Amino acid sequence: MKPYPYPDWTRLIGVPVEIRKDFQVVRTGVVDDAMRDPAVLWLAADTEAGRALFTAAEGYEAWIRPQELGGKLCFKVAAAQLQATPRLG
Repeated sequence: MKPYPYPDWTRLIGVPVEIRKDFQVVRTGVVDDAMRDPAVLWLAADTEAGRALFTAAEGYEAWIRPQELGGKLCFKVAAAQLQATPRLG
């Protein structure tokens, strides 16, 4: 499935994303934390790079990509999870 930009970064915590600027992939990783206003997110450190900060004001975008999973549930419906669903806790 094709990736697409997702504007509400606060809903992406724990989700794998592509960070793009001017339609070019800058970095990929899992969102560690995010703020709504101003739109800021941190990618978690991984084996390739440390924790990194990206802001929408600097032209960065967070793109998500639905992925096929094995087993009875074939697709993770990220769009449904990212819409206004209640959060516990």
